[in-house]
Amino acid sequence: MLLGACACPLQAQFDPAAAVPVERLGGALLLHGGGGINAEVRTRFMELAGGAEARIVVIPTADPDDPLDDDHLGIWRDFGPRSLVRLHATAREEAVAPSFVDPLREATAVWISGGRQSRLAQTYGDSPVERAVIEVVRRGGIVGGSSAGAAISSRVMLVRGELRQGFDLLPGAIVDQHFLARNRQGRLMEALVTARDRFGVGIDENTALLLRGRRLEVIGESTVTVCLPPTSSRAAFTRELKPGDFADYVALSRAAQERSREKFPPAAPAPPRVENGALIIVGGGGIPDGTLQRFIELAGGPDAPLVYVPCEEREMLIGEPDFVGVLRRAGAVNVQWIHTKDRRRANEDETVLGPLRSAKGIWFGGGRQWNLVDSYQNTRAHRLMHEVLERGGVIGGSSAGASIQGDYMPRGDPLGNRNIIAEGYEQGLGFLTGVAIDQHFSQRNRFGDMSELITKYPQYLGIGIDEATAIVVQQHRAIVIGKGNVAFFDAGRRRLENPTDYLSLSAGRTYDLISRSVAASASPPP
Repeated sequence: MLLGACACPLQAQFDPAAAVPVERLGGALLLHGGGGINAEVRTRFMELAGGAEARIVVIPTADPDDPLDDDHLGIWRDFGPRSLVRLHATAREEAVAPSFVDPLREATAVWISGGRQSRLAQTYGDSPVERAVIEVVRRGGIVGGSSAGAAISSRVMLVRGELRQGFDLLPGAIVDQHFLARNRQGRLMEALVTARDRFGVGIDENTALLLRGRRLEVIGESTVTVCLPPTSSRAAFTRELKPGDFADYVALSRAAQERSREKFPPAAPAPPRVENGALIIVGGGGIPDGTLQRFIELAGGPDAPLVYVPCEEREMLIGEPDFVGVLRRAGAVNVQWIHTKDRRRANEDETVLGPLRSAKGIWFGGGRQWNLVDSYQNTRAHRLMHEVLERGGVIGGSSAGASIQGDYMPRGDPLGNRNIIAEGYEQGLGFLTGVAIDQHFSQRNRFGDMSELITKYPQYLGIGIDEATAIVVQQHRAIVIGKGNVAFFDAGRRRLENPTDYLSLSAGRTYDLISRSVAASASPPP
């Protein structure tokens, strides 16, 4: 029975019914808020279209006055693209003819002119044209548009304040244009309250939002506003991005999905307990002497099947990771490794799933922990990782491989590791519920950050682990090993006579994770 002996609820650890996260784009989108399209915007579009080799298709159908006006092509003609084609249908019957989309099949870029987005939706929505435009991005090209050409890019589309169906170029978002110039902040937030699983993008005039892969960048003269609707537990979120500012597309979409579900973080997380098996959680900066031998012993000895999971942003790794050799030199003789950035593989591919089915130990590598979330969270692989513990195995990891083990995951922002709270990437893989684990702790002076986290979420126990230091967790006890200290943060410690919100323990000391107190020390692991 899956996790049958665990006192922790299934949903606290992984949620197979969770919404599927959006993926990074294969190509690019350039969404312009209307008004003047300056030289910087045009140049960036042409660079991503292929420069002199660009094959550009212009769709002027939104223009109610004169879609055949030469201005629709003229802004690109001076760049000298390899081809420049106007694609315009006067009626939907014309647009769905098989040969109509032929220019899009070879296009490296599509530009959708401004006007009325309802004309675009009526003529091309749910048609071969829409699908062919989306395919341009999937194969690495760029799709851009101004005003209506930007607003049509989101499946949920605003037309005079009403929600209609647009194209699905930008999953997970709602785009509004002429944003500050026409004071549209209120209508976008109102739309998000209705379509709660989406984030808002408000693009002002003379400004564009460029999305490449997962990175959002503002170019032009004014600003782009990204926003999330309020929930019962979270206030509305807005952030104004100036030219040169960046945001992360996937993180914003994940944040919107979490807000729509209102399931995480829970008000009362399951108490920290590893019912079966053990965890080894290392603070980075070197693994304490004897720790890997202890990992192998807890897995069942040198012959136990082990799996190494690197924490990588790269799509593919060439050759065996170095840490596999480290485990072998520590005494392991049966080590495999898995890596994927494709969640479909994490659900279906036996080269990923097979090693996990028989594993008695998993070790997560260091890096940026959001990569592990992207690859495995709420997949079949994630479920199989939990089953390693259920059958009495061990899970270990260092640095990012430490933070990923907790229920709450600090420092998940894909744009940097400065923010301890990063909405959209707050949930780890949940091998130890009820805790938030940070690493490189005293070396990077992260005490104030953890205090901030448990002030916002006092239901969590914060654990800050120094470099070359670790905790070994069995049942609800954590034994400290290594050269440094481990700080256990409990918001309940804050009293007038005891203003410090943490307790710092050195090697050999034991902490009871449920009672949140020092426990009688057992013999430290070798």
